[in-house]
Amino acid sequence: MKSLLLASASALLLATGGVLAQASGPTDAQIAHIVVTANQVDINAGELAESRGHSAEVKAFGKRMVTDHTGVNQQATALVKKLGVKPEDNPTSETLKKGGEENVAHLKALRGAAFDKAYVDHEVAYHEQVIDALDKTLIPNAKNAELKALLEKSRPAFVAHLDHAKQIQAKLE
Repeated sequence: MKSLLLASASALLLATGGVLAQASGPTDAQIAHIVVTANQVDINAGELAESRGHSAEVKAFGKRMVTDHTGVNQQATALVKKLGVKPEDNPTSETLKKGGEENVAHLKALRGAAFDKAYVDHEVAYHEQVIDALDKTLIPNAKNAELKALLEKSRPAFVAHLDHAKQIQAKLE
């Protein structure tokens, strides 16, 4: 279980490092796809937590993830449509999607307190990696001012999610 958690939690950092290694970093179209994919990964896990979470707090946190990340995706989708940018699939978004699918498959095999712990542990690690990717890769490489502003505006929500997940994690241990 720990290896799955570490693998999926580090997927975002490793994948964005691969895109960052490109001479010019990710393009706005690639960043848009990364953002939508990263949010969808958390939406999928949150939906599962809403339905399978053991504690009311985990269920509520899952619902918050669905609501907040759906909102960010709606904003991102509206922005790329307005700008005429087509989100471009890339190794980072592919890695994120695969890691998200593996996490959901792992969580589906768990029940009760084991589910809650695995879900919350993953949320802590995932949000740490998302914040790191925002700070080191996505925001610095966004060329369009509106895209950069959306990323910067969304960052505090990811920090709040991380803090909330850590609070739940402490209660579960």
